[in-house]
Amino acid sequence: MPNYVYVAAQDDDKISIFSMDSGTGQLSPQSEVPVPGGPSLLAISPNKEVLYAGHRTTPELSSYKIEQSTGRLAKNGSVSLEDAPSFLATDRTGNYLLASYYNAGRIAVHPLDGRGAVGGPPTSGMDTDTGAHALQTDRSNRFAFVPHIARFQDNVLEPLVESQGPNVIYQFNFDESTGQLTPNATLKVEQEGRLGPRHFCFHPTLDIVYFSNEQGCSVTGYNLDTATGTLSAFQTVSTLPEGYTERNTCSQIHITPSGKFLYVPNRGHNSIAGFAVDPSDGRLTALGHVPTESVPSAFSLDPAAKFVFGAGSATGRLASYSINDATGELTPLNTYEVGARPMWVLIIDLG
Repeated sequence: MPNYVYVAAQDDDKISIFSMDSGTGQLSPQSEVPVPGGPSLLAISPNKEVLYAGHRTTPELSSYKIEQSTGRLAKNGSVSLEDAPSFLATDRTGNYLLASYYNAGRIAVHPLDGRGAVGGPPTSGMDTDTGAHALQTDRSNRFAFVPHIARFQDNVLEPLVESQGPNVIYQFNFDESTGQLTPNATLKVEQEGRLGPRHFCFHPTLDIVYFSNEQGCSVTGYNLDTATGTLSAFQTVSTLPEGYTERNTCSQIHITPSGKFLYVPNRGHNSIAGFAVDPSDGRLTALGHVPTESVPSAFSLDPAAKFVFGAGSATGRLASYSINDATGELTPLNTYEVGARPMWVLIIDLG
């Protein structure tokens, strides 16, 4: 059974669905789902049966049952919001949908029913600060983290705004039985310099969390204390080639399931930066860059980590690359038209 690739085209109000050949990475268009209100975020349930979308221009969350034989989507729930979400992820049980709200400066936990559908008011929520850009729980499902960028609305597609974000990571305790978030005893991880932590991913085996830094154009690795749920930084490495001085911001971040390689796109330099991960201590070594579509706000790895797909929000195209399993090097393959301003790429294996 093939993998399926979902691309949220915000300005075309649709989610495009492609099948992916697991051997070659070739994509084949399957269908398009109209999603009014500017779909800009996607998330998947742990059992891979439900897809979630966050709407930007008309604030809303919606959920879709995934047809397991075709990858097609059928809407099964929605809830209107006061503010547009900036990130979605389920908790590790799949009973709750976690959301951060960038402009509103807050986070929320939305309950899911027995079908995995969204529809009710949040069970938990609290104000944090402007620029709340992500929210996920750790592998134990006991702790959650919320990065906040250093400069508000610094996007190469938009005018530069000098309003300052708090430049911190908030730390919370999470109760998976109730969906409640409570502040950790140490609430904030202050940043040295104007890094602007944006998105993050967990190492698959080590107690390490990696954050992409939007304004710092870098990646910072943090050791995770699994007893207290607190982070401590141990390394920051640049995502840019030496000597590059033009405007740039980082977007998302992904690590391979093996933990061998990590990738982060540059918006401005328009590239994907690759890093080798030391298997003993998680330290990163830069591998170089591969050019990609203009303003790569969204990208994803296939579940087997054989391919990378990067979406150009300025071009409406999706670029594909193969991953060298020995070196982590990316080799360009093809490009695909996916719609206006693609803001999220999600790949799942229904086999």
